[in-house]
Amino acid sequence: MAACRLGKVGVKTSALFLCDMQEKFRPTIKYYPQIIQVASRMLNAANVMDMAVVATEQYPKGLGPTVSELDVSQLKVFPKTKFSMMIPEVQEQISKIPDLKSIILCGLETQVCIQQTVLDLLERNFDVHVIVDAVSSRSMVDRMYAFQRMKDAGAFLTTSESMLLMLCNDASHPKFKAVQKIIWDEAPDSGLLTHRIIGETSV
Repeated sequence: MAACRLGKVGVKTSALFLCDMQEKFRPTIKYYPQIIQVASRMLNAANVMDMAVVATEQYPKGLGPTVSELDVSQLKVFPKTKFSMMIPEVQEQISKIPDLKSIILCGLETQVCIQQTVLDLLERNFDVHVIVDAVSSRSMVDRMYAFQRMKDAGAFLTTSESMLLMLCNDASHPKFKAVQKIIWDEAPDSGLLTHRIIGETSV
């Protein structure tokens, strides 16, 4: 019998991926302010815990830079035209992270760049964790069906708070108090439970 994949994570064996969270998407992405807020939590916690972070921008000449709410000034942000984040430069970057096992994903759009990144990572035998309250799309239908597609392929779907507490693992973790402050207020509603898939009508 094949061993069950549990999807456990550790700070030293994980990396946070921020996918294409750019200015030009503001008018069109569902719940974008909330998605940005949750992604900011993830980024702040990753910085607190000294976890590796990788960020990309899709065709930044046309779609603009990463939103100002996410401070990526200390990161090398990789421009791309490919939908997946797994461009050669990113592959080279993550190859330098010792014992990397798990990728934690936030960003846009769920059914395109997130989904294709997930499939590429799974193909390379990474454990992939999609932060459902930190990814979105222009359409809630696309968002919800992409979640199902990624789950069927073997990705783990989880929330920002669940992931951050799993990374801490123990209230005695030296960075737990700092992470606790980040998640003290409830994460904002990003429409995961307030919309039906068919017709995108409110429940």
